[in-house]
Amino acid sequence: MSDEKEREDEAKGAAEAGEMVDERAEGASAAGEGEAAESNDDAAMNPEAIARRVAALGEDDAIERQARDEERKLAERRAAKKKGGKKGAGLEVAASKKLAKIGTRAEPKRSIAIAADADPLLERTTKLSDWAKENQKLVQIVGGAIAVALLGVAGFLYWDHKRENDASVLLAQAVADERGHIGEPPKDAEEDDIQAAGPMFKTYDERREAALGKFREVEARFPRTGAAILARLAEGSLLLDKRDPDGAAAAFNDVKASPLAAADQEVKGRSLEGLGFAYELKAQAAPAEKGKYLDDALKTYKELENTVEVQGFKELAMYHQARVLEAKGDKDKAKELLVSLKDRVNKTDDALPGMSIPRGPAFPYLREVAMDRLRELDPSAAPKQGSGAPGGGSQLTPAQIRKMIEDAQKKQQQGGGKP
Repeated sequence: MSDEKEREDEAKGAAEAGEMVDERAEGASAAGEGEAAESNDDAAMNPEAIARRVAALGEDDAIERQARDEERKLAERRAAKKKGGKKGAGLEVAASKKLAKIGTRAEPKRSIAIAADADPLLERTTKLSDWAKENQKLVQIVGGAIAVALLGVAGFLYWDHKRENDASVLLAQAVADERGHIGEPPKDAEEDDIQAAGPMFKTYDERREAALGKFREVEARFPRTGAAILARLAEGSLLLDKRDPDGAAAAFNDVKASPLAAADQEVKGRSLEGLGFAYELKAQAAPAEKGKYLDDALKTYKELENTVEVQGFKELAMYHQARVLEAKGDKDKAKELLVSLKDRVNKTDDALPGMSIPRGPAFPYLREVAMDRLRELDPSAAPKQGSGAPGGGSQLTPAQIRKMIEDAQKKQQQGGGKP
């Protein structure tokens, strides 16, 4: 038993001796690592390294808190090492390595949703982009449809523009026929001279029918265009000349109700005047209903006076009303209107820009015919004037002549007396 006990004691002593050797080896290894890590720690603790670690930490999260704890522990161990030597160097090395790993971690990626949350427009754009990627086929179909629609609109605009141009060309040809010459071209005239002179017709009826045909062609080929409406207006005038009051009235009513008449006051005025003429022509053609048609004409001319805001139409409508009232036998009202018209048409317009001579009356022809009619009703209301008197013929008034002489004298003086 004593031998066994001795052997156990020897084994135990050997084990303890081995443990002591291991402890010395571990201490030496830890000391070596501590010495090697000390230099690394000095580099890791410089300001640049700390700044990199702080920048890498990002927001105040669990990693940042852990890093601050490790920094604090490392600082405490270093302070303890300076006081107590190299005790605890192994723990300090481990903490320094752990802190270095935290500092070298990659900066966490920012999700695009963070920026999108700050900018609603960017968020909607991102969602739209994602939706477009997911529905690429639908986007292609919609894009193709839009392209086809744009091409269709461009094609329609081109077609509509070309249509208007073609209608205008044909309308110009119809107007040329309406204004064509009556007679035969000279036998010795050149072909180019004949063409330059414009269309020529043997009779008035032939000219009227040629123009009517082209105006109606414009209406048939290019309906609902401005050219077609103007052609209809011209057709009404030619039908009046042809003494077709029903056809003329229908044409003028069509023009009056057209969009062009609503947009263009002059077109509306011409259609109303023509319609009044058509009613007067009906009164001549049907004596039994003369009063009815003259009332219709008078009503139309009043509408012309009150609704068309174009210079000259008000005065023209007043003159037409006076004619109709005279035809109805109401000469007093006719005279009253003509006297009022006399004051309006005798007003002179202001001088043109750059000229000191005032212009004559604005409506010389209307003034002459109105005064002739007033003179027939009451000679004292419109005494006949000579050609040299104010308002007589197309001569200048004495005031205008005097003004011209004064201006000529001033120019002569400014030029050094030279004529």
